[in-house]
Amino acid sequence: MLALIPALASAAEVTATLDRDHVQLGETVTLNVRVQGDTGGIAAPDLRALSQDFQLLGTSQNNSLSVINGQASSELTFGVALRPRHVGVLQIPALSVAGQRTAPLQLTVTAPDPAAAAATQRDVFMESQVEPAHGYVGQQLTYVVRLYYANRIGGDAPPPPQVDGVEVSALGKGLNYDAERGGRTYHVLEQRYALIPQHAGQVEIPPVDFQGEAADPRDPNSFFGATVPISASAPAQTITVKPAPADWGGSAWLPARQLSLSLDGWPTAQNAPPRVGQSLNLTMNLQASGLSYEALPALSLPPLDGATVYPDKPVTGNRQDGQWIIGRRQQSFAIVPERAGTLTIPATTLKWWNVLTDKMEVAQIAAHSVTVLPAIGAAATPPPAAVDSGAAGNTVPATTTPTPWRWIALASLALWLLSVLAWWLWRRRRRASSVTPAAARTSVRSGQLAFLAAARGSDPAAQARTLLAWARAERPAIQHLGELATALDDAAQRAVIDALQQLRYADTAPPDAGANLAEAFKRGFAWRATAVASEDSGLPPLYPFKLH
Repeated sequence: MLALIPALASAAEVTATLDRDHVQLGETVTLNVRVQGDTGGIAAPDLRALSQDFQLLGTSQNNSLSVINGQASSELTFGVALRPRHVGVLQIPALSVAGQRTAPLQLTVTAPDPAAAAATQRDVFMESQVEPAHGYVGQQLTYVVRLYYANRIGGDAPPPPQVDGVEVSALGKGLNYDAERGGRTYHVLEQRYALIPQHAGQVEIPPVDFQGEAADPRDPNSFFGATVPISASAPAQTITVKPAPADWGGSAWLPARQLSLSLDGWPTAQNAPPRVGQSLNLTMNLQASGLSYEALPALSLPPLDGATVYPDKPVTGNRQDGQWIIGRRQQSFAIVPERAGTLTIPATTLKWWNVLTDKMEVAQIAAHSVTVLPAIGAAATPPPAAVDSGAAGNTVPATTTPTPWRWIALASLALWLLSVLAWWLWRRRRRASSVTPAAARTSVRSGQLAFLAAARGSDPAAQARTLLAWARAERPAIQHLGELATALDDAAQRAVIDALQQLRYADTAPPDAGANLAEAFKRGFAWRATAVASEDSGLPPLYPFKLH
């Protein structure tokens, strides 16, 4: 319950995004206001400031809860459908939600494309677009395909493009909105894809085709009316992919729209400084827009002088804002100081390529120093100076070494484990030695009685089992009846064992075999005098392990 308090106390994070930043006049655009964190009792934002430049077509609200790597998070999304009133760069002002204000946004509205307007003479047509039209290897580009249809149609959604040397992944589940082309209203099915080129050069995106059925215009109101086949094709696109700069070096190539690097968890004025042996928990975060987390480098800290660094399991993942992939890596570290004084964590730098400015930038975590106090109960000051016996009256400051508390603790634990192991072995030997000759005789006698009872019966398997158990009570090394017969000096005993084996496996022994078995062993086993010595024949055994 205490571990959940920081998560419950964290403030909600509010962001606002548009599903598109370029539209033509007459199209609709969706404004999404997302609240992450504590989403309880949050009211919808005030949208009156948007009415000057937009028509508000409708609003929606969606609340979701997700668990990633054992951490629960909730998200509340307010969706607003907007239709621009005029051409130009329209401003969406900051909105107040959950006590915070969103960042302002811009939407570029252009006049309808004449070429697209000419295509509106058809009931169904498609458009395609790549944003931007050129980029670098590893940079995410966005491919947009739109299907326009005026009447009710049926069929599968257009498939994703198949491009050699390019990773293609869908961005979201698609958009549905209305748009005007040439004075005619169309329904639009839009799907966006993330394209990540793997090599430099010209990349051709082939046409994307749609095939389906439309209601017969001669019978538009009949549910069971006739249909006619329809088809449309999105134009092919060409993108230019540039390689990484020749002087980039051997570090990871990170072409991103935005990248941030931070290290959190430093002691504050309200927190007591760490002590020797107490862990300092820091969390490093790396986030990049336009890059998947797989492309981001692993996070680490260098070896520290005076402390040991223990990395935790990394947390990774991707999310989308409708247009771009946002990759994230998070790595937690437990830093355990080993001596008092100043602990310095060096600066961490990461260079990346800003695809918006087409320049290299460096993300940096500045060096940080922390004062480490002595362990509780340890001496806060060094011991007094030692006297040099070779020069009377001269003193030499004694050099003190921090107490290796961790090794002392580990040695104490090891000694305790050795003590427990020694006690367990002593108890085991004592238990084994507690078997007295009287107890051994009792075991042999019990085995003999069990065998004689089985010999009077008609179960050859029980007779063999009890005879072997009785023999093992006297000679534990015997493994089967064949070894028992070899160890016996009495021909009659060996003969009845052979008859018992025949009765078990061949069913050819005489009917009075049981009586002969009991008679042969009524006075016990007639062991060979050399039976024990014969066990060591100088040859490796057929079965080098004992079967019990």
